[in-house]
Amino acid sequence: MPGQSYSGRTLIILNPAAGQEDAARTRRLLGGAFAARGAAFDLVETSAAGDAAELARQAVELGYRAVAAAGGDGTIAEVITGLAGSEVPLGIIPRGTGNQLAGNLGVPVNLERAVEVVVGRRTIPLDLGQLEGGRYFALMAGAGWDAQVMSAATRPLKERWGFGAYFYAGLRASLSLPSTSFRITADGEEFEVRAASVIVANVGQLVYSLLPLELRIGPGVSFHDGRLDVCVFAPRTITGAAAILWRVMRRRYVGDDRLIYLQASEIRIDADPPALTQVDGDLAGPTPLIARAVKAGVRVLVP
Repeated sequence: MPGQSYSGRTLIILNPAAGQEDAARTRRLLGGAFAARGAAFDLVETSAAGDAAELARQAVELGYRAVAAAGGDGTIAEVITGLAGSEVPLGIIPRGTGNQLAGNLGVPVNLERAVEVVVGRRTIPLDLGQLEGGRYFALMAGAGWDAQVMSAATRPLKERWGFGAYFYAGLRASLSLPSTSFRITADGEEFEVRAASVIVANVGQLVYSLLPLELRIGPGVSFHDGRLDVCVFAPRTITGAAAILWRVMRRRYVGDDRLIYLQASEIRIDADPPALTQVDGDLAGPTPLIARAVKAGVRVLVP
């Protein structure tokens, strides 16, 4: 029977370009961590976009006990696309710049502790978003200013400054805030708004270990409710953007028409002119952005 020899093994999918650590050192650390726990594993590396999704699909067919994504949030999103709808759980070994999904799920950034979670047995269901083309996402997709920030946070910047590259890119992008005419269709209801950014969120917390705060982009954003949250940010000036950030930091989401929140199961975002989009931190071309919620789309190994 195909897959019998893989049933007790974990497939590690390593993105060698993720994060700031040398890939050869990461391979050695992973091998030592799994061997020390007597856990059988195989390790493969990605070389191009789409590799992780295809490798995860093959792992499902072969009957691996779990698939561990060793990379950043973009790598995890690809692995999820290969695992969605199957019984094979996702393990997370955070090696990226932001590691936002790990932070939301409480998965340690430390490699040894993350491997301890992967070889364990505790799983939880995780809601997902799915784009029209079939790709899944665990964090969020967005159009406008947030995608411009992702575009400006180049690989050299991330290699030099890590997560700080996003702060730098955000400050630069804030100097010329876009104001785009968006048309949002949520569960068949349509409205238009001028905004800097429209985000479709599956998880709500932005994690940065060097700052003593928990920044939640919206009220009640949950990866267990079977719905996606649409977060519209419409500052008109740089000072307006700062005021919105201050309100979000204080979790005061109501009372300001520059902040709009709603929930839906099916969402379409159009823009005139077309706006740049991003999905879990990876650029995804221009609008339209079309997504649907997938209840409990994947199981994840957690502490």
